Parts: sequence; C-alpha cells; structure tokens
Amino acid sequence: MADPSSYRPKPGEIPDSPGVYKFRDDHRRVIYVGKAKSLRSRLANYFQDVANLHPRTATMVTTAASVEWTVVSTEVEALQLEYSWIKEFDPRFNVKYRDDKSYPYLAVTLNEEFPRVQVMRGAKRKGVRYFGPYGHAWAIRETVDLMLRVFPVRTCSAGVFKNHRQKGRPCLLGYIGKCSAPCVGRVTPEEHRELAEEFCDFMAGRTGTYLRRLEKEMAAAAEEMEYERAARLRDDITALRRALEKNAVVLADATDADLIAVAEDELEAAVQIFHVRGGRVRGQRGWVTDKVEAVDTAGLVEHALQQLYGEERGDSVPKEVLVPALPANPDAVGQWLGERRGSQVSLRVPQRGDKKALMETVARNAQQALALHKTKRASDLTTRSRALEEIAEALDLDSAPLRIECFDVSHLQGQDVVASMVVFEDGLPRKSEYRRFQIKGFEGQDDVRSMHEVIGRRFRRYLAEKDKTGEWIGADDPAQAPADAAPAGEAPTNAVPAGEAGRDEDGRPKRFAYPPQLVVVDGGAPQVAAAQRALDELGIDDVAVCGLAKRLEEVWLPGDDDPVVLPRSSEGLYLLQRIRDTAHDFAIRYQRSKRTKRIRTSPLDDVPGLGETRKQALIKHFGSVKRLKGATIEQICEVPGMGRKTAESVVAALAQAAPAAPAVNTATGEIMDENDGGSTR
Repeated sequence: MADPSSYRPKPGEIPDSPGVYKFRDDHRRVIYVGKAKSLRSRLANYFQDVANLHPRTATMVTTAASVEWTVVSTEVEALQLEYSWIKEFDPRFNVKYRDDKSYPYLAVTLNEEFPRVQVMRGAKRKGVRYFGPYGHAWAIRETVDLMLRVFPVRTCSAGVFKNHRQKGRPCLLGYIGKCSAPCVGRVTPEEHRELAEEFCDFMAGRTGTYLRRLEKEMAAAAEEMEYERAARLRDDITALRRALEKNAVVLADATDADLIAVAEDELEAAVQIFHVRGGRVRGQRGWVTDKVEAVDTAGLVEHALQQLYGEERGDSVPKEVLVPALPANPDAVGQWLGERRGSQVSLRVPQRGDKKALMETVARNAQQALALHKTKRASDLTTRSRALEEIAEALDLDSAPLRIECFDVSHLQGQDVVASMVVFEDGLPRKSEYRRFQIKGFEGQDDVRSMHEVIGRRFRRYLAEKDKTGEWIGADDPAQAPADAAPAGEAPTNAVPAGEAGRDEDGRPKRFAYPPQLVVVDGGAPQVAAAQRALDELGIDDVAVCGLAKRLEEVWLPGDDDPVVLPRSSEGLYLLQRIRDTAHDFAIRYQRSKRTKRIRTSPLDDVPGLGETRKQALIKHFGSVKRLKGATIEQICEVPGMGRKTAESVVAALAQAAPAAPAVNTATGEIMDENDGGSTR
C-alpha cells in the first residue's frame, strides 16, 4: 500500500476553484473520480491522517499512487465532466449503479420511413421514441395489442415487411385490421407516420383528446344508423380504456415527473425510480450498488441523477424530479438537468399530499429491492471472497488474486488457430477486457507453442504501455527507465497528456495496460511451462501462473512434478473452472467465426477494385459463380458498373481459382447444382 504523503501535491499547487480530480494507482489506472467546488479544500481532506478517514476512503488513498485534476469554470461543468470520466474510466472506488435486470421499453422507430412499434432493450437509439421501462415484455405486448385496434401501426420486422411488399399481400394483422398494411400501399407513408405519432401522443399521456374524438364519432355513427361502425368504435374505446387501466392514476393533476427513492445500509444501496407521465406510472426501474466510497443519501441521489439522465435529451428528462434528499448543490444539478431537457426542471423533495404518499410507495419498493438483493448476494459475496482466499492459499500467493486472466487455444485440425483471454476481477467477469488472438508465429497445430506466443504477446504489450507511461521497466536497472520519465516523487500536473496511461489518444481504454496477479492457462504442465517461460523471457516475476487440466481438474504450477489437487467441493476450484470454461467458450466462438468466414470465401474476394456492390451485381446478372466462370470479358462488361480492366481481373481470378466442392443438401444428401442457386460464395 502507498503512503498518501508520497504523492501529496505541494502546498499552493492545487487551485482554489471548481474542478474534477482523478486518483490513479501505481499502474496509472484511474481508481476514483470526484468533483469539488474548491479543489484545494476537497483534496486536502484526503491527505490527513489515514486513521481519521472513512475506511473506504482510507483504502482508496492507500491504493492510489498519484492524483491529478482539471479546472473548470462552473459547478455544472464539473458535474458533466465527472459523469463523463466515470463512464470513460470505470473507476473501482466510485459508486456505479447497475440495473437489477434488463428492462424492456415500448419503442416507436420514427427514424424509419414506415415507423414500427416494438419491444426494445439495451442502449437507446437516435430517432426512436421510447416509453417505459416496463417490468415485463408481455405487459408491453398486451398494451400494444389493445391499441393496434385504434392505431394500426406496423409491428413487423424489416424482413417480414420486405417479404410481404414483394408478395403484394399483407400479413394476418393486415387482414384483421391491426395493421394499416403500408407494405401493400393501403396507406401512404405520410398517413402511416401520422398514425405512429398519434400512437406516441396517446402513450405520452395525451389520452383525453382521442377518447373524446372516438366518442363523438360513435355517437354520430349511431345517429346515422351506421350501427356496425358505431360498434367498432365502441370496441376501440373499450380497448383504449383497458390499456389505460393497466396504469392506474396516481397523481390527479396529470403530472409528468420521475420519483427517486433510496434504501441503504453500511455496505449497499438500492435506488427505485417511478416514471409518471400524465399522472400515471408509465415505468419503473431499480438499481443496486456497493457503497465503495463514503457517500450519504444526497450523494447517492446525485450519482443516480447522473446515471439516469446523463445520456438523455428533451422530453426524456421530465419537468419535475422528486427525490428523498437534495444533492449538495441542487442549483447546479437543476441547471444541468434543465440544459439536458431544454427547459426548466424542478428538483425538490415532496413535503405533502399525493406526491409525498407516492414517494413513500417508491421508498417501500426500494427497501424491498435492497432486502431481496441482499438475500441473493450475501452468499455470492462470501463465496467469491472464500474462493479467492482458497486460490491464494493453494498457490501460495502473498494475497488474494483480485485480477485473474485466463488463456485458451482453439483450432480445428490445425486450421484457424486462435486464442482467447478472459479477465475476472474480484471473482466477476470483466467482459470489456476480453481479448482474442490469431496465432501468427507458425503454421499448424502446437498448443504449447501457441500458448507461449500468446502470453508473450500479451505481456510485451503490457511492458510497452509501461514504457509509454514513464514507469521503470526494471526496478533495479535505472538505465531501462524511459528518457522522458517524470522524476520520482513529482505530482502530476492538472493537464492530461494525449497518450495517458491506459488510454488511447481518443480516450478509449488500451488493450493490455493493466497486469493480472494470476495467469491461468487451459492445460497441464507443458502449457504452464510455456507460459512461465514467456514471462521469464520478458523479465516479469510478479505474476503467478497456474494451469487447470480438464481430465482430472488438476491445478499445475511451474516446475512442479505433481499437481495441486483442490477438493471437489472447493469454492476456489469452482471459480477456476468457471474462468477456464469461459475462456474455452470464448476461444471456440472466435475459432468458429474464422472458420465460417474462411469457408464462405469466394474467388471474387481477391479481385482488386471489386467491391461488395459490384460483386453482388455480377452474381445477380449471371446467377452463380459457376455461370460467371463461363462468361467472356465482353459479357462481363455488359454488367452495369463493370469496366474492361475489372472484367479482365475477374476472368483471371476465376481461372486461377480451384474448382469448388459440390454443395450438398444436409437434410437429404442430394448434391445441389450450382446453376439452381444464386449464392455470392
């Protein structure tokens, strides 16, 4: 652990102005990001006696090895920059909310010529209108099914839409009146877009207009004795009211607001959000986080607001946000929210009435979510800690391996040889740092040699990143230190260089900037020896190596004649097996994708200057590669966009290509004539 006084900035060096600061560890990895109204006052709090600090803060400052800062003009800028850096660097000591599940949204793709209504999950897309989130996808589909009677908007995929457009007849929904069938021209693009916009207006809470309009039309149809039409309108009104009943009125004044409640204990916190639109609860979501930093309820609310609205614009930010406690600077947070919405946003704590009662309901949901989460996670946290301790004890490590990297090699009979690297931190997968390798040093099948190559390449990249950051490569050899290395003991400036450690020039994480405490290889003694030899050749002696052999699940260590046998019930063995199996699956997926790509190659792929568009045009014109082989240069030149020089290249490439194996129908065993197909491969 580092002594905070070793990297404490000199007196007067820190500016007394708003800004954002970053703590980095000895590998230059950002471990904490914070903001302050006064950088000087805030940072001074971190460099007092460690015994007086909160335990989590003390752990952070002793893990860190340097601190740097960036001055901004206002607290609003500091809020935005803090959010951007937390998202970019993913610091381990910052509160990071994680959804307790992936929530489905009702989405309307207004960015398409014929907007589509569908269920969507994941990141929001530009030009798509979202409603929700909902607790279950089936709830969305029930609502949509009721509303399609009144707003028959397209719900089919692009492939189905294109298929029915080519057929010239609509799908079943078009026949039963739940789709306006734009695929066959029953409505114009403008009329269909108007339907989609009315659908969005209704979902946004503007319901009274449509209900009153339908009631008037129903009355008029009855007066004119058009009883069938009146009955259909009556059923439409019933369907819309049933859809509305699924979201009960909770605020009588048709309020648009988000209500945020927090439930917390010493270790964890749960956040629940109710999205109220038009006085009705239109969506609900929840987050859970470990309290890895010393933070109170106001701080948790501020972090929740950053995560909830950091990527939102316009109406996605409501007019009113109700919270259990105001952030430290509510004016700055309110101004930030207003900038994202484009108009003023009210940020306040409800004091009385329906809004306070609804906030109590949200708070009860947060308490239940925290209790459920702790029930599920308590054993997981204990199990992961015990597993890491058992691994450290079995492998005789100084401390628990908080970062483990596992490597596996995959091939098919010596072809398409690839390798994978998966990363587990604190016993959990860190998928953003998974990596894939192609074996380049030799041809053929040699798992041991492949493992040596992959480990060598991974750690050469690590040393290269250390070299760029100015860290000493050899602790006992000052001659190996880079010429531009900063003098030891000097604090970094507030300017962040373009190629800072762990980041590319555009700010993206570099691939191999952070080392593991333990390397696991899929294999026995030969693979372990190859991995250790690769590390020894690079002079790396602070990374442990082991191998896990599949046959008896034995753990092999470098230089040992006998394996370490962990008990079958050992949590450490379970964790190693999970890591090994994850690396194995990741390698197999990559190897299969390469094999599929190789099998699907075509002689046309090697023709210089022939892109995918002209390749498709050739196949469409001639019907197949076989027919194209029999064409003359003049016939190829007849294809639009094909010049004589390219045509000559195509003829030459096809003449040199080996004859392809006949295609076989795997279901019947029948050899298929290529003249019958139109494949591009």
